[in-house]
Amino acid sequence: MIKLLARFVIWIGRWDVQNGLKDMIPEKCIMIAVPHTSNWDFPYARAVFYEMGIPLKFTIKKQWVRFPWGGLFRAMGAIAIDRRPKENTGRKLSYTEAMIDMINEYKGQLCIIITPEGTRAKRTEWKTGFYYAAKGAGVPIVLGFLDYTTRKAGAGKLVYPSDDMEADMREIMDFYKDIKGKNPEDFSIDMRYEPGVVNA
Repeated sequence: MIKLLARFVIWIGRWDVQNGLKDMIPEKCIMIAVPHTSNWDFPYARAVFYEMGIPLKFTIKKQWVRFPWGGLFRAMGAIAIDRRPKENTGRKLSYTEAMIDMINEYKGQLCIIITPEGTRAKRTEWKTGFYYAAKGAGVPIVLGFLDYTTRKAGAGKLVYPSDDMEADMREIMDFYKDIKGKNPEDFSIDMRYEPGVVNA
């Protein structure tokens, strides 16, 4: 039933699913979904990656996976982030630290989807927690995309975080620089890492 629904959503959206990278995606990874300019992006992305056979998860606060809504959110792919202090440290974990712990402790296949723009409004600086979480957990970043101009969607590239964040982020921005969202005026790459521009 879910597979039929996913294919219907893809058909309605007229998406051409790019599945060439599917067999290269490792057991654990972080996928960024870009651009994010419309409420339509999430259902389209869910349908596309379901069709690709990638079991996407998204993170929410721990209290949202409890009764009465927990079952619904988990069925949608929600996974809880636990930021409680560890071993009497007295310090609440940052969101990135909690995500690293969750990735390391999770048993089985795990692909967490993140929208680094953080909002549907235009941002010229992205949130970079996805990068630090991937590096800290030792997993690659999968570049997921929905290009509303070409109607192509899927996963286009793997980026393994190195010791040169600036170079890695420029590689990511180079991938997304020509991709158009549903509302293209609301999308920008992170201009701190604009391809071809070297910071002094």
